[in-house]
Formats: sequence, structure tokens, C-alpha cells
Amino acid sequence: MSDQLERLDRLPLRTNLRGLSPYGAPQLDVPILLNVNENTHGVPADVQAAITAAVAEAATGLNRYPDREFTELREALAEYLGHGLVADNIWAANGSNEVLQQILQAFGGPGRTALGFPPTYSMYPLLASGTDTEYIAGVRADDYGLDAESAAAQVRELQPNVVFLCSPNNPTGTGLGLDVVEAVYEAGEASQAIVIVDEAYHEFAHDGTPSALTLLPGRERLIVSRTMSKAFALAGARIGYMAAAPEVADAIRLVRLPYHLSAITQATALAALQHREALMADVEDIKVQRDRIVSELTRLGFKPAASDSNYVFFGGVENPHTLWQGLLDRGVLIRDVGIPGHLRVTAGTEPETTAFLEALEALVDGHLSAPA
Repeated sequence: MSDQLERLDRLPLRTNLRGLSPYGAPQLDVPILLNVNENTHGVPADVQAAITAAVAEAATGLNRYPDREFTELREALAEYLGHGLVADNIWAANGSNEVLQQILQAFGGPGRTALGFPPTYSMYPLLASGTDTEYIAGVRADDYGLDAESAAAQVRELQPNVVFLCSPNNPTGTGLGLDVVEAVYEAGEASQAIVIVDEAYHEFAHDGTPSALTLLPGRERLIVSRTMSKAFALAGARIGYMAAAPEVADAIRLVRLPYHLSAITQATALAALQHREALMADVEDIKVQRDRIVSELTRLGFKPAASDSNYVFFGGVENPHTLWQGLLDRGVLIRDVGIPGHLRVTAGTEPETTAFLEALEALVDGHLSAPA
């Protein structure tokens, strides 16, 4: 045990936090960063200018607390989402992780359980631990899929208080059928389960892919969470939000910290929403690069999963760490997600994608790493 861990262990830490490691991916200084699903296109110049102007205006009033209800932002987010949503249906926080944390603070806690279906977003169990909510790991099919019958059966058996459904799923990138959401919601009736559909990457889904937002009417226990980190290229701004019945937002108000969204955050989000056309154009380019990656990985003999996100999860990797290291040695950082035979790569700009594919092909051709 390291000195740091020994010092931590001497503190009167909560029992359920002992032995845990904080969330994080390697932060390395390499030319091509394709490991944490960022929007590598960056913020377009006209959007940067709009954000700068909005922040400058907000700075004139920083001696005052911001709008605690961030009403203008909730109205703008409702308009962006559509589906008949209004400001009362919307809640926002500092990244979708904080939204999820607040949901668990309100509906989880000691003596309550949260169900997830790994492999899925690795923050779910950490958020559960942080709120003293017991995390239950459900099961997926051998191909990492999740169908309505299996998911509903697990909910009926385990009777969780909260259910996490990630669509598109992270790390696999695969979308979830709305029949799964409907089945899980119905199965959760007995335990009055809050059902969260995490749609952090929905803007990257193939055209025509329905959102769980369509299922909100009449389902007061259903929550759809989104983020501005990915499609809006605002990972550094930390803006996440959710849509749900108004009473769910009222429940979150009971646990939120006062004035939790700064005036700077609100101004940034509003400016980006007002100039979203340029940002959505970059989303379309990212989708092209994602599909290009899927095609090239297939050609090279790997087994990429169908992706509705801005990343590609691929199998058929004989030695994931060797391939990961080989790419890193060539200046390309992707993600080893710890799943045997698999790796994950973010779809970047066209030059970044080309650099990844050329480095990968060189490794395959040089027999330094080959598909399994």
C-alpha cells in the first residue's frame, strides 16, 4: 500500500468508500487524444465569440448571486429538446454527473439500491457509493446487448429503487430500444423505481433513432439525462441537464446546493444553445469519422460494435494493452476499458482519425499487434 493510501486509511472514512479508487482516465501529453470521448473539433470561432461576449456581460454582475432557478437556461433547454417540454420539466447542474448524483441524493441513499447493467458507464457505482446507495450489477448478453425481457426480469427480481439505462451505452456505443425502457419502467412499478435513461451521446445517434424523451408523458418516474459536454463541445464548461416530470425537478431542489449553477456557466450554456447550428455541423462530421472507423476496423480484421455515439468499441484484439501501448508510442491515446479483447476509440477530426487508422494499420502490418 502506498504512503498516500496508508494516510487515507487512517482517516475515519465511511466504510463503503474504503478501498475505492477515484474515477479517471490517463491524462497524457500526446498529439492525438482519443480516449475520453471529447468533441475534439473544439468550439467554432463564432460560438467562441458569442460565449466570450455573454461571459463578459455576466462578469459585470458577479458580485451578485446568479439566478438560483436558472429560468432562462431551463427555457432554452426545453426549446432545444422539443417534445412539448417546458421549463418546469428541466433541471441542470455542473455536468450530467452532478445531475445523476442529485437524483441519487433524492431517491437513493442508505437502505436503497441502484441497478446498472455493466459493462456500462463506470461512474454509476461510484455515484452510488458517494450517496451511500447500494449498487447492484445486473447482467447483459454475451454480446453486451440488453433486451426488454431480460432487463425487466432483473428489475422485477431485484426491485431496485433506481435503475440506470445508458443509451447509447458507454463503453459499447450501442443504442437501447425504447421497448427496453418501457419494459423496465413497467417492471419497476412494484418498487416505485426511478428509471434514468442516460442519453449523454444521443446527438450522435444515427438519423431516425428515437429518444426516450418520447416516453416521458404519463411516466413520472422516468428521467432522461443529457450533457453539453459532447455534442456542444463544452466538456470544460461542465453543463449537464435532465428532462422529467415537474415533480422530479422539485425533488431535486430539496438536495441541490444553493446557487449551484454559476452565472458564468449559465451564460456559456445559453450562448452555445443560441448558436447550436455550427456545433451540430461538427456533430455530423464526427458521425462520418465514426462510421469511417467502423469500416476500417472491419477491413483490418477487428470486430467493431455498431455505434450510435462519438466513439467505437471494438473487439477481436489479441492483446489490448499491447495494442494500446503501440498506439501510444506512435502518439495516439485511446482507451483500454478493461474488457478482455476490446478497446475503445473516440472519433476525432478527419486528421486525427487518419492518424489513428494509419498507426493501427502499421501495427497490424508490422505484426506488432494483430486481430485475434
